Amino acid sequence: MKPAVLTFAGSGRDTAARIAELIGGEVLAGEAGQIRRLFGAGRPIVGVCAAGILIRILAPLLSDKTVEPPVLAVSQDGGHVVPLLGGHHGANRLAREIAATIGGSAALTTASDSRFSRGLDEPPAGYRIADPVAAKPAMAALLGGETIALTGDAPWLAQAGYPIAPDGAVAVSVTERLDAEGLVYHPATLLAGMGCERGAGADEVIALLEATLAEAGLSPKSLAAIGTIALKADEPALHAAARHFGVPLRLFTSAELAAERERLENPSAIVEAETGTPGVAEAAALKAGRLIMPKRKSARATCAIGLSEAPLDPASLGRAPGYLHIVGIGPGAPETRTAAAVAALEASGDWVGYGLYLDLIADLATGQQEHRFPLGDEEVRVRHAIELAATGRTVALVCSGDAQIYAMAALVFELLSAQGERALSEDARRVAVESHPGISALQAASAAAGALLGHDFCAISLSDLLTPREDILKRLEGAAASDFVTAFYNPRSQRRTDLIIAAKSIFMAHRPPETPVIVASSLGRPDEMVTVTTLSRFDPESIDMLTIVLIGASSSRAFTRGDGRTVAFTPRGYARKAGLLS
Repeated sequence: MKPAVLTFAGSGRDTAARIAELIGGEVLAGEAGQIRRLFGAGRPIVGVCAAGILIRILAPLLSDKTVEPPVLAVSQDGGHVVPLLGGHHGANRLAREIAATIGGSAALTTASDSRFSRGLDEPPAGYRIADPVAAKPAMAALLGGETIALTGDAPWLAQAGYPIAPDGAVAVSVTERLDAEGLVYHPATLLAGMGCERGAGADEVIALLEATLAEAGLSPKSLAAIGTIALKADEPALHAAARHFGVPLRLFTSAELAAERERLENPSAIVEAETGTPGVAEAAALKAGRLIMPKRKSARATCAIGLSEAPLDPASLGRAPGYLHIVGIGPGAPETRTAAAVAALEASGDWVGYGLYLDLIADLATGQQEHRFPLGDEEVRVRHAIELAATGRTVALVCSGDAQIYAMAALVFELLSAQGERALSEDARRVAVESHPGISALQAASAAAGALLGHDFCAISLSDLLTPREDILKRLEGAAASDFVTAFYNPRSQRRTDLIIAAKSIFMAHRPPETPVIVASSLGRPDEMVTVTTLSRFDPESIDMLTIVLIGASSSRAFTRGDGRTVAFTPRGYARKAGLLS
C-alpha cells in the first residue's frame, strides 16, 4: 500500500515531500481521525513530527503487533528517523532507506536489526512464514553466533546479512510443502485454477481446494491466487474462497484459457462448447507455469494446482474482478456516515460522483482517483462507474443521503438488467455490486427537529423530470387522504415552482391548519437550517432544491421546550397501549 507521509507544520513540508518521492508515498495533512483510519486500513505511516504525537493518536488502537503497519516519526529537518511500530513489518527497512537518502540517522532499537537488515519474521513480498513463533528462537541462536542451514532458495537472507553454512545449526527451509521442519517459509508459487457450476456453495468450493492441497502435501500459505474464467467474475462461491484463503481472485478470458489446450491433461468438449475453452481449472492453473495437480472434482466444482518457479505477482495474472460499491454518504456531515460507507470508500481506488458529493467526503481521501460529474447526466455517471469497475477496479459510486432513495442504486440495477442499446458490456454485467445504505434526508430532518417520523410515513418526489406530473398529483392526493406523515424530496427549483404550492393546497384539505411542518435546508452542511412551522404558515416560496419538507399527520404535535426550541413528533399510540387513553 502507498505510504502516507504526514505533515503537521509548514516547516516539515519539504522533508515530507522528499520522503514521499523516495518511498513512493503520498503527502497528507496530519489529522487525528485520518491517521487512525490510515492505520486501521494497514497503510504505512511516516509522520514528520514528534514521536509523541503519533503515539498519543494511535495508542488506543494498539492490540496486535503481528498486523500493525509500519509507523515512523521523522524530525522536521530529517536528521532523525525513528520506527515506532511494525519494525519487522517494514518500518526498520524504511527507516534505513529514508535516513540513508536524506542524510539522517535511523534509531533502530530491535536487537536483530543491530546486525541484520531484515528480521526473520518479516520475509519479503512473495514469501510467508509458516510459524512466526519459530522465528524468535532462530534469531536468538543467530545472535549467539550460530549459522543457517538453508534448504531451498532464499537470496534475501544472505542479502540481509545472515550467515549461511552447509553445517549450520539453524534449519531454514523455503518450500511449498507442509512436511518441512525448522523455520519454514512458503513461497507464493501456487495458482489454484477453479471452476464451478452457477450457484455452487462456497463451502464445497473451499473444501475442494483444501482437499486438493492436502492430497499434494502443499501449504495453503503458498497460494498466490485463485484463477478462473472471466464468465465467473460474479460467482459468489469463488469470491468466498478467495477471501477464505486470503488471496486475490484473478480472471482469464476464454481465449486466454483456450491457449493452454495443448497442455491440458483433461480437456472437455462439453466445457469448450459452453465456455469457449476445453478446460477452466487446469488452464487457469497452467498460467503459473506447470501443472502439478491435475483437475480434481467435487459434485459442482473443479480444482487444479499450478506451480511457478518463482513467487507469483497476482497482478500479472489475468485481471482482477470488478467491484462496485454504491455508497450513501448521508446528508453531508462526517458524523452522519455509516461505518460501512466509510469502509467502502476507503477500500475503493476510484470515486465516481457529482462534484459536490465528492467534496463532502474530501476528508476521507487517501489518493483515490476522482471521476467528477456535473449535476444531471445520471445514466452517464452510473454507466461510467460500472464499466470502470469492469476493468478490474474497485469503484465507489457516491450518492448523498441513502443511495436507495431517489439516488443511483436503482439505476445501477436497471442498467445491469438492460438489453439492446442500453446494455452494458459483458464484463460490466458481471461486476460484483454491494450497496451501503446511508442516512437519508428525511431521517436527518426528522431527527433534527424531534421525531415526526414516529408513525407511518411516505416520501414523494416533486420533480416531474422523470415522473409525470399527473402521477405526482395522484400520489399527493393518496398520501394526504391516507394521513401519512409525508416527506417531499426535490420540492422546488427555479423552473418548477407550482407543485409544492399544489401539495400544500392538497394537504390543507386533509389536515388541520396547525399540523406541524419541518423545513430543513442544507442538512449536514455549515449553512444548515431547520425550522418547525405549521401547515397554514408554511411558505412554499421560501424553499429550494437543497430543502426537504416534512408534513405531519393529523395526529402529529409540536411544542416548545424550555430552551426555546420547537420540536415536532408523531405519537405511535403508546398512551393508548398503557390504558391512559380510551
